[in-house]
Amino acid sequence: MSLSAPYTIEFPFRRTVGPKIGTFLAGLREARLFGVRTARGVLCPPLEFDPVDGAATGELVELEPVGTVTTWTWVPARPGDPVAHDFAWALIAIDGTVGALFHCVDVGGDQDQIKTGLRVRAKWRPDRSGDLRDLWCFEAEAP
Repeated sequence: MSLSAPYTIEFPFRRTVGPKIGTFLAGLREARLFGVRTARGVLCPPLEFDPVDGAATGELVELEPVGTVTTWTWVPARPGDPVAHDFAWALIAIDGTVGALFHCVDVGGDQDQIKTGLRVRAKWRPDRSGDLRDLWCFEAEAP
């Protein structure tokens, strides 16, 4: 037996993003991925302050948009989702970083292809519009 529940991912508030998160978001529009240096290593997605010790974070670092799925959940497709078929929402540990990025993983609608430890690469929209949604999803890397 599986459990399911309706969901909506939203942030129903406005805030300023600051220079580090702002650079991260602008990078997504340019098909670039950024992290930020902390005492623990590079954090992705970047924050202005380290969530573990509250210290201000350091310089921004451009990252290769590849990583490993650390945990995931399977989602039946709905109108408005990032892809038109079933997919996974996952936490992705970007190579060389601490923390994880929450994003869509597209395995062609085949639930048997998603697993913890799956190596994935960012897929940017082919019709990029300079929008934050230009990071379309992550896909399994070719072996």
